[in-house]
Amino acid sequence: MRVSHMRSWNKITAVGISAALGLLACACSSPTTGGRDKVIVAVGAENEYANVIAQLGGRYVEVTAIMSNPNTDPHSFEASPSVARVVSSAQLIVQNGVYYDTFMNTIEAASPDPKRRVIDVQKILALPSSTPNPHLWYDPRTMPAVAKAIAASLSEMAPAHRSYFASRLRSFDGSLTPWLRAIAAFKAEYPHIPVATTEPVADYMLEAVGADIKTPFPLQADIMNGIDPAPQDITIEDNLFSEHRVDVFLYNEQVTDSVTASFLSLAKKNGVPVVGVYETMPTPGYDYQTWMLAEVNALRKAVADKISTERL
Repeated sequence: MRVSHMRSWNKITAVGISAALGLLACACSSPTTGGRDKVIVAVGAENEYANVIAQLGGRYVEVTAIMSNPNTDPHSFEASPSVARVVSSAQLIVQNGVYYDTFMNTIEAASPDPKRRVIDVQKILALPSSTPNPHLWYDPRTMPAVAKAIAASLSEMAPAHRSYFASRLRSFDGSLTPWLRAIAAFKAEYPHIPVATTEPVADYMLEAVGADIKTPFPLQADIMNGIDPAPQDITIEDNLFSEHRVDVFLYNEQVTDSVTASFLSLAKKNGVPVVGVYETMPTPGYDYQTWMLAEVNALRKAVADKISTERL
């Protein structure tokens, strides 16, 4: 995902915001709930966060995911007036931060609401804006902290249901156990496994399992930010495959170009198994927990059985 400080992959114009806010005046209730007082209207900037909101809020939330299509390039996303309307009407918002979804801040600033609660994952984790890798949801430490913040906000917004949210938080935390165990088992069985990547989408997961990421970070960052990688970095990456110096290649399925396609072709030519990774949760068929577990299982299958899982 391109998250350069010089440009964002999210675009929204002042005209678009104004149009959306005009539409909002006609959208004071939900057709499925009969009014905002029935449920808490929530938004997740990315569908993985929306999914966790839904798991914790259950019948007391109505959740919309802004980014949700795993078959499209997130870099081309443009926040439309309808997106601005949805975000502006939300009572609870969860967004990633670290320059990943700055269009959310633009909409929120254009439609101030003192009662709106915004959970910025970057702030929850106390990360600086200079954090080089914004793909925070792949870090096993992220969602427990985010879930705790969501449950706390829901409890403050609907105190009559505090025990309901607390119970669902306990269930959510418990449901992460298979993923955490899979991480620990992989780290113990395959310490320092050498891997290559296109960009740092799953780097936090790779660090958690103890993998040795051989791809130069400048190359990962350039691809992430839409910059042509340096020729010397491309040569290093090519050699990882041609010299059989890595056991797995993690490939971002949502952001592809001629450079990443050439890496993919070279990996296959040299028998390096490929694991597809994503910036939004693949749907249908997954929730956050099963998605993360599936990625670790795919990594294990690649290392243990030399089998690729290019798409979940």
